[in-house]
Amino acid sequence: MASYDREQVVAILNNILEQELAGVVRYTHYSLLIFGHNRIPIVSWLRAQAMESLRHAEQAGEMITHLGAYPSLEIGALLDSHRTDVTMILREALESEGRALALYAALLDAVAGKSVMLEEYARTMIMAEELHAGEVDKMLRTPGQIKDSGLRAKG
Repeated sequence: MASYDREQVVAILNNILEQELAGVVRYTHYSLLIFGHNRIPIVSWLRAQAMESLRHAEQAGEMITHLGAYPSLEIGALLDSHRTDVTMILREALESEGRALALYAALLDAVAGKSVMLEEYARTMIMAEELHAGEVDKMLRTPGQIKDSGLRAKG
């Protein structure tokens, strides 16, 4: 197999780590802003997303240290429109998921045909992010709407 640019791959992985850590904070914050009669299931879902982001951050950090590099202690950008309606929160979440998806796609481009481990990791994460974006897109649709909202970033 051909070799890959280790520094580039570590930089992408650190960006992924930072983005996923921002997801932990973002989803936790969102969960605090939900009110109304549907609060409990929405808060539960948001907190589950925070935990998933933490698992993704841990996986990225493990990949970084596997490559003998130092994981970033930074955190990615935190979007906050200061609007607390669920639709706005979901739109912000979808935008963040699109950024994460782009980072995993960049990783795949950097390692395709060069590292089975990193390629499989990137593919697995792309699948997870696409599934998650699809779920958020479904939540943004009106009841009975089958066609996607058109807001989801495509992989």
